[in-house]
Amino acid sequence: MNFKNRFFQLILIALILINASNIYAQKVVPYEEGDYIIKNFKFGDGLHLDSLRLHYYYIGTPHKNSKGQVDNFVLITHGTGGSGMSLLTENFAGQLFRKGQPLDASKYFIVLPDGIGHGKSSKPSDGLRMKFPAYTYDDMVDALYLLVTKHLGVNHARLITGTSMGGMQSWVWGERYPDFMDALMPLASAPVEIAGRNRMMRKMMIDAIKDDPNWDNGNYTTEPAYGLKNALNILAILGSAPLQWQKEAPTREAAELYLDKYLVNAAKGKDANDMLYQFESSRKYNPAPNLNKIKAPVLAINSADDQVNPPELKIVDTAILKIPKSKFILLPITSATRGHGTHSLPAIWGNYLVDFLKSTEQ
Repeated sequence: MNFKNRFFQLILIALILINASNIYAQKVVPYEEGDYIIKNFKFGDGLHLDSLRLHYYYIGTPHKNSKGQVDNFVLITHGTGGSGMSLLTENFAGQLFRKGQPLDASKYFIVLPDGIGHGKSSKPSDGLRMKFPAYTYDDMVDALYLLVTKHLGVNHARLITGTSMGGMQSWVWGERYPDFMDALMPLASAPVEIAGRNRMMRKMMIDAIKDDPNWDNGNYTTEPAYGLKNALNILAILGSAPLQWQKEAPTREAAELYLDKYLVNAAKGKDANDMLYQFESSRKYNPAPNLNKIKAPVLAINSADDQVNPPELKIVDTAILKIPKSKFILLPITSATRGHGTHSLPAIWGNYLVDFLKSTEQ
């Protein structure tokens, strides 16, 4: 190899290393990611997928006790339409996983998976479209249980928590696998069948997509833009924070600009079939009859300005009484809360998590 070719090779390697360094530097916290393929996964309705892919992100290192068991595992699941990556933000990961923070990654092994139908995990838009199995929260939790136990080799969790849909799945974890965790912390959720306004608005979103002529029973070649826009508008109302919206858009012009920007950003990367499945997956969710099966202490946290889980329904207040060593915290409306989105702001509720971890130490 002559000198000139060797020189250009070294330049190329340097550029690759610089680029990799920049990508790494952009991470809020250092993380890795992986995939687990479950062969012949059986859904609750009896349907199968020959190959179900679960993608996940992980931070920290597993620690094993004297019995060779991992004792520092934390599972955090995301909300509807989100992904593990959606929690790797400055507001969430940047307030939880750094040294000295509530879930310090030097002490905990933290996994943030993409649920079925979300992120880089198997979903309708991969090719099956409306032939994809109609998964439920139970299916999502059962698949994650296989990821954690069979793939990661973890047979016990120090903490299981999650935001919104992830919060609801925390309740499901407690019922389906009651001996698996030391503690449960559902955020922005309620352990009851999704009914009332919540279900009505979800159905509005689903119907908006299906009623678009371009949806074509899920066989569209371009996104059914009108139906998707209407679904996103309804989603905006469902997750709205009136106090903050008034502050951020105090005039007619500002409000309309705010909405226009929201729709542009919300539509990026959205697939109508995926969204339809995501919101329909809650249809069988109802932990209420089996709350007595939960053995782990529960710390449920909601915010008073959450339009998805309105405090006047008093659902969690009553439900939490059925679970020993458990507590419900309703965060008051402040200039810092963001309605339903308060679930992703540990700067507001992180101190409660610290106390909860101390109180549940084995």
